[in-house]
Formats: sequence, structure tokens, C-alpha cells
Amino acid sequence: MKRRAACAALCLVPLALAARAQSAPRYRVAWVTTERRNAPSKNFEAFRSGLRGLGYLEGRDIVIDVWSGDGSAERVEQIAPDVLRSHPDLVVAAGGGALYALLQAGSRAPTVFSISADPVEWKIVESFAHPGGNLTGISLFTLALVGKRLELMKEMLPGAKRVALVVNPQHPGEKLELAAAKDAAARLGLTVRYFPVTSEAELDRALDDVARARDDAILAFADGFTQQFAGRFAAFSQQQRIPAIDGWAPFAEAGNLMTYGPVIDDVYRRLAQYVDKVRKGAKPADLPIELPTKVELVINAAVARQLGIAVPPSLLARADEVIH
Repeated sequence: MKRRAACAALCLVPLALAARAQSAPRYRVAWVTTERRNAPSKNFEAFRSGLRGLGYLEGRDIVIDVWSGDGSAERVEQIAPDVLRSHPDLVVAAGGGALYALLQAGSRAPTVFSISADPVEWKIVESFAHPGGNLTGISLFTLALVGKRLELMKEMLPGAKRVALVVNPQHPGEKLELAAAKDAAARLGLTVRYFPVTSEAELDRALDDVARARDDAILAFADGFTQQFAGRFAAFSQQQRIPAIDGWAPFAEAGNLMTYGPVIDDVYRRLAQYVDKVRKGAKPADLPIELPTKVELVINAAVARQLGIAVPPSLLARADEVIH
């Protein structure tokens, strides 16, 4: 009888542990983005891949609620209060538009972000090393890459003399990027023309000006705004035979000549590490904001052929991706 009682007690242990595991609350993450809900998101899939690599299983360990602005910054601002009322354990702000909406809604939830802006210039954190408050993450804002893009453009287009800089002036850090671009252009013997644009109508007017003046190339400062209109840049470029470059690979994938900048998939996979650290008790205030660790050169060779540009073999050899 004693042996049977002991066995029964021991047999109940794993059942009790299993019941406790099933009843343990799963970690709830709110993914907030301006991207369209029904469109495939490489950023979201890269983030989920990063979580799987850390051993997280969706539905068992973690639940991700997707909040989408369906391509509209205004829509994200409308849903931001609903995100906060859902009381997630942590919020992932996938882009500056999403983060801005959450801040406007008064969010105090632990938040991990990926933004192209300078968060210190934006005044949303104290410093890169010690963010303070409830925010941390990865900033794609790297001034050194601005000059490098112009160097690569000059190598691709050695006869270029004048470049149109198409910039979102509301982007935190824009003044620093503009100064870096002007310094690099001066070293390369390039003249720059500055076009601040905050709407599609302003972009159309800027491109009309570029076409009339016959600028040799366009450098678009990489952020959510320029990415949103990557297809518009591509259509203009092919119609006017004026190449456009940017900092993020999707710009080249959309039909533009070249990009040089951070590997976006890597950035979103790394965001999963922040989620893991906060899940295990770390405070966002104590987690340093990181900068990109990997950069890539993407050349759209098909566009180069359409524009009659002979891509130097030296560039092709250094390219991480060539789109044919």
C-alpha cells in the first residue's frame, strides 16, 4: 500500500507540472506597424525567425498581436490607443511611424523599436548607451553611410556632376544627414540640390524640378517615407533616365538602381533578442540602443541596362546582391 501511495504521488508530479505549464500566462507582444496587414512582411517574418532561433514557440511561449495601419500613418495613430488598452507585456514598434503614434498615445509600456531616426535627436531617449525610460531598440541612423552612398554613386556614374537630395525634413537627424551629404559631395566634386518633401504632392513637384534641371542622379535619404514611394522613384527614373539610389534594399528591389545600407532582415531578427532580454527581466532603460552591424550593397543590373549604365566590374564584385 505504501509503495502504491508513493507511486501515485510521484505520478501526479509531472501531471501537476504540465497543468501549471498550460495555465502559465503566455508573453503577449503587440507588433505595431504602418505596413499593410494583407501584404507579406519580410520584417515581421525576420522578427518571428529571430524568436524561433531563441527557442520561442508562438502559441506556447509567446503570442504576437499584429496591429497594422494598412499603409497609413494616420491609421496607426488611430489604433495606438487600442494597442495600449489591450495591455500587452511588450510593444514592438516596427518603424518610426509606429513609434510616433505610440508616443502620441502616451505609451508607458516596455517598447522595443526599429527606427531610421536618431532617437537622441528626437529626444525620446537620454543616450544610446543609457536610453532611460521605457524605450530601446535599434536605430538605422548611421551618418558614415551617407557619404559612402555618394562615393558608390560616383563610382557607378563617374560623369555625374549634380545630385538631387530628396529628403523628409521631419525625420529626426535629417540636418545631420544633410550636412554629411554636403561634406561628402564637396569631396567628390559634386553639386547637390536639396528637396524637402513631406507628401506625395511635394514629391511629384520635386521630381518635376529634377526632370527639368536634368540632374544626374537622385539620392533619397532612407526612411519610411522614401520607402513608401520607392515605386514612384523607379517609374520616374526609368521614364526620365535619371538613376535613383537609397539606403535600404527594398528600394532597389522596387526598380531603382542601387542601395547601400543596413541589412534590414538582420535588424528585425536582432529585435527578438531585445524581447527575450525584457521577457527575462531586463529593463529597456538599461539596454543600449544598437546600430546596424551588417551592411549590404545591392545593385539592380536590370535597371542599369535600361538606363544605359555600364556597371563597373569592381562594383559588381563587391555587391552583396545583383538583381538581374
